[in-house]
Amino acid sequence: MSKYNVNIQHSHGSFYKVSLTDNYGAKVVVYEESVEGALNYAKDWFFESDTRHKADRVHAKAIAEMIKIDREAGITTSQRDSLD
Repeated sequence: MSKYNVNIQHSHGSFYKVSLTDNYGAKVVVYEESVEGALNYAKDWFFESDTRHKADRVHAKAIAEMIKIDREAGITTSQRDSLD
C-alpha cells in the first residue's frame, strides 16, 4: 500500500501552493494556477514516484562508488567536502 500526502492551499493572487510527499519520503512544493492543475500535477508526480526513486538510488550508488575510488586513489582529504 502506498501512502501519499497532498496539501493544496490558496497562496497569493490566483495561485495554489501544492505540497506533495510520496511513499518514499520525497517532497516537492509547486505553485499552480488552479486546483485542477494542482491535482493533475500531483497525479503525474505520484505516478513517477517509483521511477524517480530508482533514479535516486542509482545516483546515490554512483556517488558512493566515486567516493570509494577516490579513497583508494588517495585523492580525498580528511574534510567531508574534500575542498582543501
